[in-house]
Amino acid sequence: MENTQTTPADEAAAATAAHPEVQISAGRVRGRWHDTIAPGSGPRGNLRSAAFLGIPFAEAPVGELRFAAPLPKAPWQGVFDAAAFGPTAQRGDPGVTLIPEPSVPGESTLNVNVYTPSPETATGAGLPVLVYIHGGGYFAGSPASPWYDGRNFTRDGVVTVTLSYRLGFDGFGWIEDAPSNRGVRDWLLALEWVQQNIAAFGGDPARVTIAGQSAGGGAVMTLLGMEKAQHLFQGVYAISGALADVSAARSEEFGRRLAAELGVAPTRAGLGALSEERILEVQKKLTAFDGGDMGDIVENGLPLGPSVDGDLILRPTPESFRAGVGADKPLVLGATDDEFTMATADAGKAMALVPKGVLLGKLGVPKEARAPYLAANADVLAKGKARLAGRVLTDRMFRVAILRIVADRGAAPTWVYRFSWPSGHFGFAEHCLDVPFFFDCLDGPAMEPLAGPNPPQELADEVHAAAVAFIAGGDPGWPRYGAEEIARVYDTPSRDEADAYASVRPLLATGR
Repeated sequence: MENTQTTPADEAAAATAAHPEVQISAGRVRGRWHDTIAPGSGPRGNLRSAAFLGIPFAEAPVGELRFAAPLPKAPWQGVFDAAAFGPTAQRGDPGVTLIPEPSVPGESTLNVNVYTPSPETATGAGLPVLVYIHGGGYFAGSPASPWYDGRNFTRDGVVTVTLSYRLGFDGFGWIEDAPSNRGVRDWLLALEWVQQNIAAFGGDPARVTIAGQSAGGGAVMTLLGMEKAQHLFQGVYAISGALADVSAARSEEFGRRLAAELGVAPTRAGLGALSEERILEVQKKLTAFDGGDMGDIVENGLPLGPSVDGDLILRPTPESFRAGVGADKPLVLGATDDEFTMATADAGKAMALVPKGVLLGKLGVPKEARAPYLAANADVLAKGKARLAGRVLTDRMFRVAILRIVADRGAAPTWVYRFSWPSGHFGFAEHCLDVPFFFDCLDGPAMEPLAGPNPPQELADEVHAAAVAFIAGGDPGWPRYGAEEIARVYDTPSRDEADAYASVRPLLATGR
């Protein structure tokens, strides 16, 4: 008679066959298999990868920990079931972007999601790692987006991690007796978690690239300029990065104003006695755009975001770059051509009678820059003043910053791109449009409202392949932005173009 007795090793193998499991520093974690896209195989292939969702890297930031620095997650007994996204710091639907970023209720909002090729064969393989930080203006956004599913990076041999962090006032607001930059501290602890645990998922902790879009792009540039973060990653990919660099004085002024509006002391005890919903209500009131001077909003930004606290962030990020911080790390950065034209696209009739010079003045363009800027952007002006206003906002908030960062980094390895392909829905390259191309997820949900019908897969192939090349080898495949100022222009067809940001230079010359 055949012996059918099983050993513990047999049982473990059977469990892994059904659901992948790995051992990390805090305990055992069980994920789920899912299919990915095989190159050249059509809409969906048969390559398999594993997803481990909602793994806590810190204790829930509630009670005494609400306004504290994040506390590493204590070990657990048994197996943690990582089958579903964990709670998100985002509550409700702020309606900030066209990226589907669902909110998940719950308290344990500091968690990571890991996507990896089959972990039982990948362990020890030393695969390159992508850590992605979502955007949302530092007050919204969620790592639970179906667009951020890392399956198409795992298809190409990249272990992918997405992380959550405290948002808005809880994450970035000044409190008299609380640690500053709590959201930044969340990023740092999550990256420490990656260093300690990613090898269990087949990743190499010495080959970590951090990437993000919008506020997430600003986050990774903030980390690039932070001395205390340098050991946590080897490369940076910033998509439409929005640096905050809130001054200490402005951060404190806003914190005191919010506490006064709430009728409490600006302390952990005073603010901690209030519900999350009440603080969010007042936060929204104090940061609402009332239709005033758009140029002022562009100039000063919002008061919630990474602040120059003299502890984690010693100086504004551009000053850190000029001081050589992060100069040993390769950087890719770029923006879409019309990031914020959505904000002005419906204002054509209202702007029709406004003289061009007055319009540019309201948008913060100095008088001496107006004529050369109009000449350099004649093609945009021909499409109407609303399109011109959107381009000014884009240039002042994103594209001028790109050229300044390149200059600040000097000889550091830096590559620049422009995403110029016009959305089939909007007719221009708006904010967030490049994200699904980066993740190669054009078959994902809610795509048509952003990109229109039938966005070009060949362009997604290009953008995604360049990202994989950079993550794996530190070079996206086009010339560095040096003396010839060559940038990759993503369009159909794409091209490498000298001085691809020429239309921005009239603003750069005036310091605005």
